[in-house]
This record gives sequence, structure tokens and C-alpha cells, in this order.
Amino acid sequence: MNWQQLVDNRQRFFWVLQVSGWIGYALLNYIGSKVFEMRDIYIFVIILNAYAGCLMTIPLRYLYRKVWNAGPWVLITVVFTSSYITGTLWSVLQKFNLWEIYRHGFRPDEWFYYFQQGLDSVYIILCWSGLYFGIKYYQLLQSERQKSLKALNMAHEAQLKMLRYQLNPHFLFNTLNAISTLILIEENKNANQMVSKLSDFLRYTLNTDPIKKVPLEKELYALKLYLEIEEVRFEDRLTVNVEISDTAKEALVPSMILQPIIENSIKYAIANTISGGTIEIKAQIFANELLLEVVDNGPGAEIEDGQLAKISGVGIANTKDRLKTLYENNYSFVLSNNEPSGLKVNIRIPYERISKKAMPNE
Repeated sequence: MNWQQLVDNRQRFFWVLQVSGWIGYALLNYIGSKVFEMRDIYIFVIILNAYAGCLMTIPLRYLYRKVWNAGPWVLITVVFTSSYITGTLWSVLQKFNLWEIYRHGFRPDEWFYYFQQGLDSVYIILCWSGLYFGIKYYQLLQSERQKSLKALNMAHEAQLKMLRYQLNPHFLFNTLNAISTLILIEENKNANQMVSKLSDFLRYTLNTDPIKKVPLEKELYALKLYLEIEEVRFEDRLTVNVEISDTAKEALVPSMILQPIIENSIKYAIANTISGGTIEIKAQIFANELLLEVVDNGPGAEIEDGQLAKISGVGIANTKDRLKTLYENNYSFVLSNNEPSGLKVNIRIPYERISKKAMPNE
């Protein structure tokens, strides 16, 4: 059992601290007895006093739990009153142990001597009460923090699912529109190929968890399925060059993070050019970061401060929102015009690699 599990188990955590604390109290008293050169028999007095203190503070725990939700003044009154009574009774018991064991049955002339100089014991019980409430509040704070983190995580997951699933109808609409066009011009063979490729691509997207990150190599497989659909439509007009380093292939990326960018390049760079065009996809690891680059040789775009001046579609905005949700401020998404023509998209995210143990057996 690790420390966090021990803290979460409040019952066990209390007993560990209770026993450890009173053992520590006994050890401090033992060291003090050596400084003041007390006889060896005094160790029995120390043990009995610590044992008595341990037993007498246990009822305080249940009392404090009953008044936990009471008002502040009620709580303060109960704590000080119960600590004073418990500390005074413990002081009486300590004097009895000292006189009975260390002083061989000594008895004072007056009974009120048992109650003298008991403020030290009351102070120790007050310290015990303060520690109890401090630890209790710490546990509540940790519990609320975990609930807050869980709620935040659930909100992020919901947002990521919304953004991720937003891509499917967007892409599906464009593809079905292309298939409809092929049917209208009676290119049934190409339309049938697109339907077949589309089914493979949709099967992949449905089998991929929209929350989890995937290795870049798997993301490239999804891109291949998508590009095969587009190649049916554009044939020789579409050329794709891929340069991915071996280490980058193992990097974890959000699923379908590149697909809307490629789709954007096809829509504005390839489809609007009679001769078609080229799309380059590059990835490498640098300074513990994954650098992704998508470049086309289309007409480019109007760029302001590394972003599109006018955003008409959902692809670019969706990608930025997903990166922001996943990485907060630890990422970059920059667009620039390529030379001599075209648009360049650069993405920088932290380099994460799937562990060998987490990889499924194939």
C-alpha cells in the first residue's frame, strides 16, 4: 500500500498516526529522562503515560466527528472544553503513575495536588486536537481536489469527443457529395471504389477511441485510407510525399489530427487547380518535441500572425481547439505561406511515446 492509498483509507490512516504519534511522544520523554538522569524504572511511567494518552484521545475522535458540521463557536467550545477535561484527567493519571511507580506509592497530603500543573497535559491534548482537525481538513481538501480534477477531466473528454466526432459528418458530407457527383457523370466504377474506401475509413474511425492518443504510424494509416478515397476522385492530379523519421512514427498524437489539415489542402490547393498539386507530410523529433509539417503547393492564403485571416470551414478551427484542450499552452499551431507557392502548417506538441508494455500483442 502506497502513501496515497493510506491517506485515502481514513480509518487505517488515523490508527497509524495515532499509534505513531504516541510512540514518538514516549521516545521524546525517554530522551528527556536520560538528560535529567532519571532512574531506569521511569521508563515504565513513560510507557503507561503514553498508553493512557493514546486511549484517552480516542473518544475525542468520535466526539469531533459528531460536531464536525456544527457552527464555528460550538466547535471551538467543544474542542477547548473536551481538551481541558481530557488533559486534566490525563494529568491526574500521570501523577498517579509517577508517585505509584517511581516514588514507591507516595501519596500527597491533599487530593487537589493531583490537579496541579496540569496545563502541560492540556496543551498536548489541544495539539492533538489541532492535528486531528488539520489532517481532517487536508483529507477533505484532497478529496475535493480529486473530484474537481475528475470533473475537469470529464469535461475535457466530452469536449474532445464533440470536436473529434465533428470531423466525421464534415468529412462524410464532402465524400458523399463527391460520390454523388461521380454517379451523376456516370463514373460508376470510381464511385463504387470511393464507397468501398469510405467504408474502410469509417470502420477505422469508429474503432478508434476519440479520447486516446494513437501512434503517428497509426495516424498515417488513417491518412492513407483517406487519401485513397481522394485518389479515386483526383487520380493523377494528387501527389502525396511522406517523410517521417523512425522515432516520430512511435510518437503519440491525437487521433485524426492531420486529416482535416490534409482535407483543407485538397479542397483549396488540389481541387481548384486543373493540373492538381502536391502535399508533403513531414514529422521529426527535436528537443523532446514532435514537429509535424503539412505543405501544399496551392495558391496559399491570407495569413495574420501565423493564423488564417479568414476561417470559413471547421477543419482548422477544430484542430486548434483539440490541441488547446489536450495540451493547454504547451503546443504551437502556426500557418505560413510556402515559397514559391502554397500553404505550410507547422504543429509542435510534446513528444510522448507509447510504452512497450502498453502495446497490444499483434
